[in-house]
Amino acid sequence: MLENWVPIDGDTFVTEEGFILNVFGYEHPSDRVFSFLKYTPSKFRRLFHVRLLERTWRHGRLRLFRAEKLYTAKNYQTFLEAFRKNFPNYVYFCPFRKKEVISTPLNSIKKVYVPKECLHSLTKIKRKDNLQKMTLDFVNLLSGESGITLENFGVHGSIALNMHTSKSDIDIVVYGAQSFRKLEKTIEKLVETGTLSYVFNNRLDAARRCKGRYLSKIFMYNAVRKPEEVNSKYGMYKFTPLTLVKFSCTVKDDSEAMFRPAIYKVEDYEPANSISVLPKEKIPELVVSMIGCYRNIARQGNKIRVAGMLEQVENLETSKVFHQVVVGTGISEEEHIWPL
Repeated sequence: MLENWVPIDGDTFVTEEGFILNVFGYEHPSDRVFSFLKYTPSKFRRLFHVRLLERTWRHGRLRLFRAEKLYTAKNYQTFLEAFRKNFPNYVYFCPFRKKEVISTPLNSIKKVYVPKECLHSLTKIKRKDNLQKMTLDFVNLLSGESGITLENFGVHGSIALNMHTSKSDIDIVVYGAQSFRKLEKTIEKLVETGTLSYVFNNRLDAARRCKGRYLSKIFMYNAVRKPEEVNSKYGMYKFTPLTLVKFSCTVKDDSEAMFRPAIYKVEDYEPANSISVLPKEKIPELVVSMIGCYRNIARQGNKIRVAGMLEQVENLETSKVFHQVVVGTGISEEEHIWPL
């Protein structure tokens, strides 16, 4: 499987040491995968100085722990430091970003879980438990109502890894921007008829509308690019961080906002402070979120408020230079995108 595997965002894998990580993004060096740590084997828990959830998980014989907060800048730096000290092969200096990042060597990966293949495997299980049955019923409902074929769905999270419990949520993915927009409308219609309901824990949930309830279960859905939607490759761009900026702007194009990284084309840049006043040539064309919770929070024409790192981006093939603002650099907890 590893020989033919093309790592894409949302794939999950288990390493030789028993770490479970999720693939981040679509651009990777030839011999390693950009990833973030999801579960830590109990024997290594003391090496990672972060607050852990009290609950534990099991994957085969492995007992696993998970950080209380996976995506904070502080926790990312703590994970990076722990890997640097104890498992240095998981740390990679990216020459195009000029910084160290968590990145797993392909030769450390033992098993890969691809969401669409996990869904297919789920259909083949002869004696399914209640949650497995409910997950398949849910996906079949969405497929039937939306007209999206089952091949364009996948299952993610603990159900995909067969390490779920009766308390686990249903976590699904849909492949392709067009399918995602179609599914979004279908879920809205099913909420109107009372078949589903939305679950909003905060204003980002309310903006994204990617979390809800099906029968007794919380569900979440996200988008993954199809191969033909991956339009850049590792090493195509060089990124130079310039300064932290705060501003508001209008979303000009939301066609890649549902993916991770989430990409918003923007216009009408309005600085929020004197540091963020920029010459015309440095005004960002894009706002890019590395943090999943800022996917799909604004549509074309919406205004957003942003705090993030202004970067100069150079296309190494064409020498074209443009600017973008990145949210989720792993440096500051202040980085965010808020819908206005």
